[in-house]
Amino acid sequence: MKLQNIVALVTGGASGLGLATARRLIEGGAKVVIADLERSNGADAALSLGPNARFSIADVTDTDQMNAALDVAESLGELRAVVHCAGGGAAIRLVEKDGSPGSMEKFESVIRLNVIGSFNVLRLSAARMARNEVIDGERGACVLTASVAAFEGQIGQVPYATAKAGVVGLTLVSARDLASKNIRVNTIAPGIFDTPMLARLSEDIRTSLGRSVPNPARLGQPEEFAELATHMIQNGYLNGETIRLDGAIRMQPR
Repeated sequence: MKLQNIVALVTGGASGLGLATARRLIEGGAKVVIADLERSNGADAALSLGPNARFSIADVTDTDQMNAALDVAESLGELRAVVHCAGGGAAIRLVEKDGSPGSMEKFESVIRLNVIGSFNVLRLSAARMARNEVIDGERGACVLTASVAAFEGQIGQVPYATAKAGVVGLTLVSARDLASKNIRVNTIAPGIFDTPMLARLSEDIRTSLGRSVPNPARLGQPEEFAELATHMIQNGYLNGETIRLDGAIRMQPR
């Protein structure tokens, strides 16, 4: 799929991996709608990206808000690409230090954001794409975001690792399900990236995290995520895959 003149939706596009991806898509000639929470700086982010960017307030688990964001996208043309970056986690132990069982409410909220949110974005976007004219053998392409925690979850990451494993599990079956609609689905599983979440840590901790990566021994850059996400959109034979983007790191238990 060529990026020139397509319309793309990027969830979590107000910062970090999503913002870098939105920027890369626009540089390639696409029009982009950033879907992010009301408390995000999505409006400023869209303004910084220029006239081919729009912002729509949306919680990815909310069907009405996501449909509204998709309406904004379709006001610019046929929706051809979705990069779903919105997600997050919370630290939970199965048995907490005080002996109490881990919080069911926190567990459910992480599963809802990452798994239910991914399914919601994918199903609503695919229904729009399915109405598109077939161009070069396809109607659309979707990129989801998992994590290396899906494969090597660390202590305290029970909900996050479970949720991201769910995104990995969603990938191949969704690609097969949407094959008849000529819509591709792939997933990126990032390692340790230099995002606003890590920016809250001290420089010493950030440097230590970077050194834990075999090669290159540094944090991943959001632009590197964006490069792979746009390649997944452009490469018409790449489908049903989860690709680790992690500098060959394998996370230790702690």
